[in-house]
Amino acid sequence: MKNSFSALGKSVIQSELNALKKLKKSINKDFDKIVLSILKCKGKVIFSGVGKSGIISRKISSTLSSLGVPSFYVDAGSCSHGDMGMITSGDVLILISHSGETSELKNLIQYTKRNKSIVLIGITSKKNSLLYKSSNIHFLLPTIVEAGPGNYIPSSSTTMQMCFGDALAISTIKKRNFSKFDFKTFHPSGSLGARLKTVGELMYRGKNLPIINESSNIKTALKVFNKKNLGLLIVTNKKGNTTGIISDGDLKRINYKSENISNIIVKNVMKKNPILVNENMLAAEALSIMNNKKITALCVFKRNKKKTTGLIHVHNILNANIN
Repeated sequence: MKNSFSALGKSVIQSELNALKKLKKSINKDFDKIVLSILKCKGKVIFSGVGKSGIISRKISSTLSSLGVPSFYVDAGSCSHGDMGMITSGDVLILISHSGETSELKNLIQYTKRNKSIVLIGITSKKNSLLYKSSNIHFLLPTIVEAGPGNYIPSSSTTMQMCFGDALAISTIKKRNFSKFDFKTFHPSGSLGARLKTVGELMYRGKNLPIINESSNIKTALKVFNKKNLGLLIVTNKKGNTTGIISDGDLKRINYKSENISNIIVKNVMKKNPILVNENMLAAEALSIMNNKKITALCVFKRNKKKTTGLIHVHNILNANIN
């Protein structure tokens, strides 16, 4: 007899989906109050919990930190042995507990009662619990059925807590006008940081740019092309405005067809109206343009579209591990 656990797996997922549906219906003005408390916080947003709730609290805190909100997790047990000093005036303390009666949280609750400038936020499923009654702001998580036999394995409840934390963190973004560039500031390394790099961070600029005046001849253009070795020439007029480009393919065709390239003026053979992209464009977007247009480089501008400030090459992007 073959083992088949797919039906059991689906039932677990369904139980958790049911819990999330209940959570969605429970989002109310108390949720708004918690978000506003985070936004108004002059100190730190501190999370704590015990067991699975503690692990989830750490994750929520980490998410908020990644969004620019000063936040960290404190271990409830360690707080009773000196770590309470990490929580100071002006902080917001968010305690997550399914029962709201966990003994390790009692000392934290008492501490906030002695320091009235600390805002205590309780997130629990028990309305009659110590945590719910003691909190300045509280949110009542809906009563749900845990997945699996016996309704005792933390599953649906922890999924609900995790989803609540994500909703809480992401709800702060709109009010704070947090952008993808702000997000990149807190994720400078790794795949996230790479994906959020801009054209301006990777492009060639200044003396490295292969610029040729439109009145120059192709012989001069070839010298600049070979010296810069970027597979492209940026053509400008007397005002420094970009008027066209010449690719390596263009130069090869001209050199093949013409015996005296000194007589050929750049302006007469260049490709007009080159594609220009802004310095603030994500490098991944620039790569997409190159792929669609089947080209290897793009001219870059900052404010004035007529003037090229840089050149982004496909190699710049691929070397940054962006694909």
